[in-house]
Amino acid sequence: MATSRATGGPRGLAVLTYLESRKNLAGSACGVAGLALTLAGVAGAYWPLVVAGLYGAGALIAPPERTAPPPFDPREELGVLREDFGRLRGYVDGVELPPGAGEALAELLELYGALLEPGWVAEVLAADPEAVHAVSRAVRQDVPESVDAYNRTRWWSRMAPGGESPERHLERQLGLLREEAQRVTAGLHEVEARRQQTHTTYLEERGRS
Repeated sequence: MATSRATGGPRGLAVLTYLESRKNLAGSACGVAGLALTLAGVAGAYWPLVVAGLYGAGALIAPPERTAPPPFDPREELGVLREDFGRLRGYVDGVELPPGAGEALAELLELYGALLEPGWVAEVLAADPEAVHAVSRAVRQDVPESVDAYNRTRWWSRMAPGGESPERHLERQLGLLREEAQRVTAGLHEVEARRQQTHTTYLEERGRS
């Protein structure tokens, strides 16, 4: 409120913003050049038009104001993802699965849990947007859809037996998701290995110097 009164309200604030803008600064610089031409006797009687024209030209060629993008903290995204992962665990705990698929799902969820556990591993994960996307997609979409499809297909299979069993499809889907999670883990491990190698090289070069 004090700021609005000091600047004369929203209109005054808008004027102040323009005065500090790149367009006004560039236009003013060109206008000063026009005054210099006037003092040199080049502009003649039309010097007001010359100054105004140069000011307008400077304002037009000035680059637009840049609005900085909002800062995003990847750790906040992991915090939300952990909550969704907790809901996924609650969901699958209430679903009856065959032994093979149940064990595969338990191993897969254990791997996701290790990646999302707060600590240095999660910090490495947060620094890799593609890895975060892969884990997020698996937790929020792939795993629940696989389990739900198994439940629905199992009911239809009881009504109309035949074809490949829903259990087999679920096990294959969980196996593919586990391979993807392992690739994500291997990629994060490679990042850490490169970081360690870089530090080793730095220490070696510092020792030689």
